[in-house]
Amino acid sequence: MRKFENYSAALRSLQQAPTQDLSNEFIQSGIIDKFELQFELGWKLLKALLLYEGDPVAASGSPRDTLKTAYQYYDFMDEALWLRMLRDRNDSAHIYDGEKARRLVDTIINDYLPEFNRLEHGLVHRYGKLLDEDDKTMPKV
Repeated sequence: MRKFENYSAALRSLQQAPTQDLSNEFIQSGIIDKFELQFELGWKLLKALLLYEGDPVAASGSPRDTLKTAYQYYDFMDEALWLRMLRDRNDSAHIYDGEKARRLVDTIINDYLPEFNRLEHGLVHRYGKLLDEDDKTMPKV
């Protein structure tokens, strides 16, 4: 499944964040950008899987509705954390203060990165080889 492959590939990149020079504003900006991408890939992957499950929320297009519904299917997700990610993703374009950027980077590394990993592992456990299948066998989102 292409959406899962993209999610996993982006996650491998974001996992490098803790080993970077976190005092560098350019690095901070890159980590925030990678977080925004990872979040987008994550909620869109969940939307595709909800469509596979036959849930009507998959047609709405709303990230918030998708996350709240996904939590009902995937008990390994931390709903409050994903909703916090949504808020931080929405607010990240308006961070002009270096201290706020650094706090977000710390949150990404300490809170969000483990949750992104938990989602990947939980989905592999639940769907297994289905995630390796060609997108032609999956419903379109």
